[in-house]
Amino acid sequence: MFEDFTAESIDVGETSIFLRCAGSGPPLLLLHGFPQTHLMWRRVAPDLANSFTVVCADLRGYGRSGCPTPEADHAPHTKRAMAADMITAMARLGFDHFAVAGHDRGGRVAYRMALEHPGRISRLAVLDVVPTGAAWDRADARFALAFWPWSLLAQPEPLPERLIGVAPDAIVDNALGAWGSDAVQFPPEVRAAYVDALRDPEHVHAICEEYRAAATLDRMHDAADLAAGKRIAVPLLALWSNTGALATWYDDEGGPSALWRSLADDVRGRAMRGGHFFPEESPDETVAAMRSFFAPR
Repeated sequence: MFEDFTAESIDVGETSIFLRCAGSGPPLLLLHGFPQTHLMWRRVAPDLANSFTVVCADLRGYGRSGCPTPEADHAPHTKRAMAADMITAMARLGFDHFAVAGHDRGGRVAYRMALEHPGRISRLAVLDVVPTGAAWDRADARFALAFWPWSLLAQPEPLPERLIGVAPDAIVDNALGAWGSDAVQFPPEVRAAYVDALRDPEHVHAICEEYRAAATLDRMHDAADLAAGKRIAVPLLALWSNTGALATWYDDEGGPSALWRSLADDVRGRAMRGGHFFPEESPDETVAAMRSFFAPR
């Protein structure tokens, strides 16, 4: 799936980050979400590598990346910590200034990078997400039922860890088949890889810690940035599923693009064909949108 990509694990201090890299041209970092790994970019990265130096990384606690030592306040699993990982990893590859695109949880890491390391990020794309604080502030019954990982995985240990450990295949199958995407788009070997990534107890704990951080410290970081008037200065592209929750839930507030304007000055966005995992369902459309946005100006 990544035949022309090199693979390596980079020590970033608190943990290690596994990544694959290929191509030439401006550097572009791609980040995945839950319950996936860098494999989610398998139908997008090779085409983008014709125009960019593409880096596909596993977030800390996910896939083949390492798991930091947990702490009571969940600080090692915040998007702030994850963002620092990627800044360090890209610097080790020789990229001090680069573009980044993140889907789902990766989108939250990506916008945290732009807020906290503004001199390092050139452009930012966020796929099927709204800001973390905005999502929690607007949470209702629809949110609780549709986005169950937010509340379930944020519960105190060991409940969510035990549930995932007993049935990782059920977690993956629900995500791939019930979040608006067509399960046919995920071949057996990809599904198996996502399930296998949830079989290791240390990684499962790290993933739950990341959701606990999102419910606590990540919300606080977003709120503090809003209160201080801190903003994303680089151009931001928001893409979302045309059949998913984001396409309708926030219409009365101007849609996902309007929510991103609370944090960013230069926002453009549109709906994409497919469900939550549209990069895997509509890779050509995703590549076209990203290539147009990230093309050197």
